Amino acid sequence: MGRSIRRASLFCLLLVLALMVRVTWIAVAKADSLDKNPANARLTIDRYSAPLGNILVGGQPVTGSKATGGSLAYQHSYTDGPRYAPVTGYSSQAYGSTQLENLFGPLLDGSDPRLASPFDAISRSRPAGGDVVTTIDPAVQQAAWKALGGKQGAAVAIDPATGHILALVSTPSWDPNRIAGRSASDAAAWKDLSADNGAAMINSALRSTYAPGSTFKLVTLAAALENGLYRDVDQPTDSPDPYTLPGTRTVLTNENPSAPCTNATLRTALEYSCNNVFAKLAADLGEARMKAQAEKFGFGLSQLDVPVRAAQSVYPSGMENSQVALTGIGQFSVTATPLQMAMVSAAIAGGGVLMKPSMVDKLTDRSGRTVQEFKPGQLGGRVMSDRTAAQLRSAMVSVVTDGTGRSAAVPGLTVGGKTGTAQNGVNNSGIPYAWFTSYAEDSSGHRIATAVVVLDGSSNRDLVSGGGMAAPTAKAMAEAYLKR
Repeated sequence: MGRSIRRASLFCLLLVLALMVRVTWIAVAKADSLDKNPANARLTIDRYSAPLGNILVGGQPVTGSKATGGSLAYQHSYTDGPRYAPVTGYSSQAYGSTQLENLFGPLLDGSDPRLASPFDAISRSRPAGGDVVTTIDPAVQQAAWKALGGKQGAAVAIDPATGHILALVSTPSWDPNRIAGRSASDAAAWKDLSADNGAAMINSALRSTYAPGSTFKLVTLAAALENGLYRDVDQPTDSPDPYTLPGTRTVLTNENPSAPCTNATLRTALEYSCNNVFAKLAADLGEARMKAQAEKFGFGLSQLDVPVRAAQSVYPSGMENSQVALTGIGQFSVTATPLQMAMVSAAIAGGGVLMKPSMVDKLTDRSGRTVQEFKPGQLGGRVMSDRTAAQLRSAMVSVVTDGTGRSAAVPGLTVGGKTGTAQNGVNNSGIPYAWFTSYAEDSSGHRIATAVVVLDGSSNRDLVSGGGMAAPTAKAMAEAYLKR
């Protein structure tokens, strides 16, 4: 009998010891991971227990905090929510957060340790949330938003000297206010916005890729000059019209049959967007040299953070030479984000130097003290020589003064651009994409680089053109930035 009691006592002691070890493990070793687990309701309660910090545009907040009267005391609110949704993302009590709201969540809710002061440590109180100061220019953002109107598309503007993103617009947009809380109406809005894998909330300026069409001819032209295929943009080329793709019987024609594209100079070829010239340039250069030049512009980067991560723009590999020829006019499997095409113009405007794009200038505490600064920096090595960049700028100006981009001209500014009409769908069955990428410069040397894509410019495919549908938005952004 005594032996049985001793065995039972020992077993109970082992159970108590095991329980103590488990509790200690959870309370000490696992405490940090449990505290940070997204399923921990305390995190949500703490995050929304006080007014959040703000995201600033032009020094003014485009977010705010709204008292709820519930256990989650505050929710984030949005001024001009649809206009700035591609910049802010959303912060929702029920559905988490995205973009700047997500990346800088600890700063905005005050839990970032860089915000703490000695007084906070003594009082054991959480500091007030800090602010995210963006590089977005409200006038440029408004100009792009208004010019795109109800069309489906996207627009990006960059300061070539710093890489600062001045505008980031995606249309049609949506309102983050609709899902900021956790009411029945928020749930209904979330269900509506989540349809079709959340397509309504996609940031097309950063996260969608499209065939760039003839805007990619700028990359092809840079490759031809950098590799010595031609000396300058006024040198005649060896370019039959029509051009038969190498190794095939497929004849590549031009949009304008009467355009002077036979053996055209590079300048004339850019003005009239001659497919025969740029396809032959790409075929003569070959895949390796075309790919190397595209990658200098940023194609192929899998981790381009601005600081929100952008989708990867792609120049393909393993092609037949006929397919390489098609990449020279921005077709086959070439894809690009609107941000990427703005970066192409930014590198050209920047004298061959491409600055890393960013839409955040700095992070501050509530008093305005800087806790982190995002300093401008070069993205990779030099994209092209200053001479090549000057040649491209000169040819781009001719596109606007004498070619397909006349609608982008702004009196008093030097404007250079490139139009594009990109095939869409199987066998080009969809409505083509209308593109325009450009740079503009004032008399003081200040510059802006832009890219615009319009996806539903017209149900009549014959009326779709980059000059008619995308260039006016680029013009509006240039005017807003350089002519105020």
